[in-house]
Amino acid sequence: MDHYRVLGLSKNATRDEIKEAFRNLAVKYHPDKHSQSSNTVRENATLRFKQVSEAYEILSDDRKRANYDIRTNNKNYYSNNSRAGGYGNQYNNYGYGYGYEYKRPGSSSSNVGDGFVSKLEIALRFLTTRAFLLNAAFAGALLGGMFVIDKSKEAIWSMHNSGKITSGFYLG
Repeated sequence: MDHYRVLGLSKNATRDEIKEAFRNLAVKYHPDKHSQSSNTVRENATLRFKQVSEAYEILSDDRKRANYDIRTNNKNYYSNNSRAGGYGNQYNNYGYGYGYEYKRPGSSSSNVGDGFVSKLEIALRFLTTRAFLLNAAFAGALLGGMFVIDKSKEAIWSMHNSGKITSGFYLG
């Protein structure tokens, strides 16, 4: 389901345009407005209202909208560039809807994932996943803790050993 099409908007619609389109369609298809209508009209209006509400929920939130735009752009890109080859859908969607190319073993034809920009984009998407960032933060905390413990050990040693014999000379 194309959320932009449901609201009758283009992909570069502003937040105000999204809000206005939602309000107009929500009033038009609200179930209370069609409570006296026939069952088919009421069910169609309810279904349409749910679609409009879902579209608004996604497109009004900047993070959800960006994720939706990326998913739909990749989906369209990969479905328009698919090849016949007996493997069915050659593009698996790993992660959060991001398309990663599956190449048939032994195939040498260049396709979607070839090229520096595509590989860089895939690497950046991996590096910004929640799991990777949590692991990186945990590793940083461990390394920071090790550094603090090492420095405090040196400070305590120098505090307890000041004025004692060092290098064969008595400094007392």
